[in-house]
Amino acid sequence: MLKMRPPKVLAIALAATLLLAVQTPAQAGKSLIIATATTGGTYYPVGVAIGTLVSIKLAKSDQITATAINSAGSGENVQMLKNNECDMAILQGLFGAQAYHGRGKYEGTPMKKMAGITMLWQNVEHFALLSKYADSGTIMDLKDLDEKFSIGKRGSGTEGSGRVILGSLGIEPGKDFTTEYLGYNPSVDAMQDGRIAGANIPAGVPVSAITQMYAMLGNKATVLDFTDEHLATVNGDVELWTRYVIKPDTYPGQKKPINTIAQPNLLVASTDLDEETVYKITKTIYENLPFLNNIHSATKAMALEKAIGGMPMPLHPGAVRYYQEAGVKIPEKLMPK
Repeated sequence: MLKMRPPKVLAIALAATLLLAVQTPAQAGKSLIIATATTGGTYYPVGVAIGTLVSIKLAKSDQITATAINSAGSGENVQMLKNNECDMAILQGLFGAQAYHGRGKYEGTPMKKMAGITMLWQNVEHFALLSKYADSGTIMDLKDLDEKFSIGKRGSGTEGSGRVILGSLGIEPGKDFTTEYLGYNPSVDAMQDGRIAGANIPAGVPVSAITQMYAMLGNKATVLDFTDEHLATVNGDVELWTRYVIKPDTYPGQKKPINTIAQPNLLVASTDLDEETVYKITKTIYENLPFLNNIHSATKAMALEKAIGGMPMPLHPGAVRYYQEAGVKIPEKLMPK
């Protein structure tokens, strides 16, 4: 029987078109939902790609389809998993770690109803700013900015990680700048119109919203650098973020490398999802990586030998089963409890 889903569910035309060919056999099977983020970032197109791949490969043989939906991002995705509103979700490494272990905003209320499937790609921090405000060209230009700056949609992983990064550097949203809560594309539109000075837009490279920013604003906008000292300060005693250099010409007219930082993203499943289904999904993903690579270049970072690196929570039994068959050594801390 198909699961009833909240009215917010939205699939893009690509997924809808591709699913038409495989929809009928799944009527009596599993129709799974993958929670992603806003449409201007990387979570959504990668989620659509995974859902489409799963549906094409598993609908006829196993009666399993999957559809990606947009959301406010990691924070909402954790809540959706908790409320049984989705079956899988893409999460920032920071949110996954905090939610599962009951830290940060989840202090005292750990979310144990999720398990890891795989690491995906690095979530690269893009702190975009109109060039007229970029005095040093580094993240510290947001200190005493005294202009409007978008931190991301309320409750999103973008907002959550942005506040952690900025807070560690002594930059306080609401004090150093007027906080706005916009999605990725609306943020760039607002920058173009001069309604905001900049925005926090973390995602896998290349980010469509940042491509739009450079194409429309040229050298009137930039993405801020992080020094090695900034990186060390942000990490503190947790080695989550790493150095990430965005090569020249990644974005239109971008002539210099952008020295930023990145954290891992992960695909997780509800612990209610059965072992066999997660096993088949994990197997399908890793036996068809070229399909995902052709949909979004961020997935080119995926490889079997990297699948569980940095995973902040135990793996789902179905994922464990596939990785063991594939010869991946799983540390005890990642084994299901």
